[in-house]
Amino acid sequence: MILIVDIGNTKTKLVWFKNNKPFKSAAFINTNFREFAVQARQYPFTSGIISCVKPTSESYKKWAKKNQLFFLSHNSKLPIKNLYQTPHTLGNDRLAAVVGAQELYPQKNILIIDAGTCITYDILTAKKEYLGGAISPGIYLRLKALHTFTGKLPLVSAKHKMHNLTGNNTQSSILSGVYNGTISEMDSIINKYHSVYKNLTVILTGGDAPYFEKALKNRIFARPELVITGLYKIFTLNNGK
Repeated sequence: MILIVDIGNTKTKLVWFKNNKPFKSAAFINTNFREFAVQARQYPFTSGIISCVKPTSESYKKWAKKNQLFFLSHNSKLPIKNLYQTPHTLGNDRLAAVVGAQELYPQKNILIIDAGTCITYDILTAKKEYLGGAISPGIYLRLKALHTFTGKLPLVSAKHKMHNLTGNNTQSSILSGVYNGTISEMDSIINKYHSVYKNLTVILTGGDAPYFEKALKNRIFARPELVITGLYKIFTLNNGK
């Protein structure tokens, strides 16, 4: 089996592939290397790939080398042309999501929206050219910023779903501003890209995608496994399979 490791800012996801298909998966909050190693031993594997958006400790590097996994980087073979001016600074999650989009929707102009700790917008042309995009604060960062940089506003959990446009107390007002503001941002950016690219396909992914997939006015495709799909494709390209 092949192990795909996606280490994000907040969570780590493991997916074991068997016969080119997802077999088992696990997800957990980032804690330490020991917890990661325990989780990774759940099922046997022969090799794999690791995507990490944070600096990697020596423990992870030694473990990866011992277990025949390689780290995704801007030097990895890709099925797309990366036109980002600073490829070494491009987040691996963004890169993997773009490759996943290309795999699922070939020869399409694609806007990928990844809603997580940050909200990223990435554009891939029908010619397989990755042009770049935009980075915006995610829901948690917006809520935390309102609490951190003001004197009295409380830290509100994103788990409290916002139903009303007009908040009738401080908590619901914060949720309305963050939730509806983010939806307006997404719809606005989608509309701008629609004006530039014909027949644009819009994909929504990321841990916070469920907050938005039914609220957006624009037509989108929700693909929660987009990054994993991209990582597996990159693995096959770099291992001659």
